[in-house]
Amino acid sequence: MKLWQKDKGSLLEVERFTVGKDREMDLYLAAFDVMGSLAHITMLESIGLLTKDELKALQAELKNIYSQIEKGSFQLQDDVEDIHSQVELLLTQKLGDVGKKIHSARSRNDQVLVDIKLFLRNEIEELVHAIQPFFQLLIKHSEKHKAHLLPGYTHLQLAMPSSFGLWFGAYAESLVDDVITLQSAYHIINKNPLGSAAGYGSSFPINRSLTTKLLGFADLNYNVVYAQMGRGKAERVTAMALSNVADTLSRLSMDACLFLNQNFDFISFPAELTTGSSIMPHKKNPDVFELIRSHCNRIKALPNEIMLMTTNLPSGYHRDLQLLKEHLFPAFQTLKDCLQMASLMLGNISVKENILDDEKYQYLFSVEEVNKLVLQGIPFRDAYKKVGADIESGKFTHTNNIHHTHEGSIGNLCNDKIEAMMQEAAKGFQFEKVQGALKNLLG
Repeated sequence: MKLWQKDKGSLLEVERFTVGKDREMDLYLAAFDVMGSLAHITMLESIGLLTKDELKALQAELKNIYSQIEKGSFQLQDDVEDIHSQVELLLTQKLGDVGKKIHSARSRNDQVLVDIKLFLRNEIEELVHAIQPFFQLLIKHSEKHKAHLLPGYTHLQLAMPSSFGLWFGAYAESLVDDVITLQSAYHIINKNPLGSAAGYGSSFPINRSLTTKLLGFADLNYNVVYAQMGRGKAERVTAMALSNVADTLSRLSMDACLFLNQNFDFISFPAELTTGSSIMPHKKNPDVFELIRSHCNRIKALPNEIMLMTTNLPSGYHRDLQLLKEHLFPAFQTLKDCLQMASLMLGNISVKENILDDEKYQYLFSVEEVNKLVLQGIPFRDAYKKVGADIESGKFTHTNNIHHTHEGSIGNLCNDKIEAMMQEAAKGFQFEKVQGALKNLLG
């Protein structure tokens, strides 16, 4: 039997097609479904729809189910449609009719909504925590290698001197902005949809502010129609934030693949972190970075996938939304795995020194020579023409000495400022408030 079933079941083919991967995806939501139910029954007791004894019995059994989930022993039975049905079935088996009361004043629609928001909120927190050690590794390398010069490119053509300090630091600061976009997604996610029922509210005198407080949400999704319209939007906004982190990792991985190439030869890794060839004994392939690049490029496609899957949907619930879970939910673990592997690789990187002593990089210093003439009082356009003519005639000379002092340049990386920005961004989530509320709810 299904929660919605009356006297007739669906054709088996219809049931298989409509359920799809929902049972598999619902296991991601199991712990959060229990949390939502704990808050809901506490509210039901406060408005007289449960007695104190019924509340106590339900709380004890829900916490027992939560413990099973935490231990990894919880499963959905073969004949049970989803996580909500499984939890209600277990409660009914233990408590009889009291277990059936748990669904009063809510729909599966707002039950799924609150589960997804709790899940996304938790995953964003885990991702932000996973980013922090990788960020610190980048800052550490930026400081360690700030004196090691590196060719800078535009259009993949030699441009101006750069440094490994700049290169590592650039990706560190990129992660700051990525965390800020995660924070924006978090603020949208951190609003309570519970109580919107099927999208049109309830005639029961429910207290939505109470469930908001119990679940640690910062505020409500007040309008019940918008709460349902938020399904799809929450996933899309989150996917966009994930795609920003993925873009940072993907670009760094592309750089690493280029820099490891023998024609660049800027960096190296221990042999055990690279892979070989079945016929070429000299090969040391950057497979880890290539896979990070591909995984992250796939995550970058997520916002467009979700956008297209929800295109032209009118307000109200539609089954199309079910498919969003199987695209988005696994992406969090993939991204965390990519961060972990990128940390492993960069934690063992070796940087080549004195790269720019090679004559092929001499024209990197053309701008430096122009600037020297300008500092002697020659107008910039005249200095530019002179150095350009020297290059054309083969008379160009230069020194490798550079003197960059402004904020964010080779000689003034401002990594302390970048670290301060990251600390400020991380503080803006206020994770401790959420964790405190959930600890009280589950205590």
